[in-house]
Amino acid sequence: MNETKIIFVMGVSGCGKSTVGNLLAKKLGYAFFDGDNYHPQANIDKMSKGIPLDDNDRKGWLETLNELGIKHREQGAVIVCSALKATYREMLRNGLEEVAVFLFLKGTLEQISYRLSLRKGHFMPKELLQSQFETLEEPENALVVAIDHSPEEIVNQVLHLLSN
Repeated sequence: MNETKIIFVMGVSGCGKSTVGNLLAKKLGYAFFDGDNYHPQANIDKMSKGIPLDDNDRKGWLETLNELGIKHREQGAVIVCSALKATYREMLRNGLEEVAVFLFLKGTLEQISYRLSLRKGHFMPKELLQSQFETLEEPENALVVAIDHSPEEIVNQVLHLLSN
């Protein structure tokens, strides 16, 4: 991969975005940002109560993540966020059209439900997973990688895809 990129690692909660994104950022020497750390408290409170976020809840959060991408455009960054809808991805890509890449970590409801049952200490309850799958608009212009492999294998696959 010759040019610096802003890589948005996307998918439903529990698909491995943070783990894969962190490993990918380290391999590329890019900054890493976990979108969960940028949710306003009102969003966290809502999700903690099992209430799905709506477009208005996500707007400011997505703008903040887009600003992170713009700020790190020259150095490169891996930014992790669900980016479930095409309109959300458009907001994230705004001003980054030439450098933004979306990496979609794709898994089944069963795979991810199992993963969420093992996860402790996260504000996103597994009861919201179904609503995320219902909201998900699979991206047309993205690198798509199945989550059937280890995070290291997924990162190696992504690096190969990015180099082509």
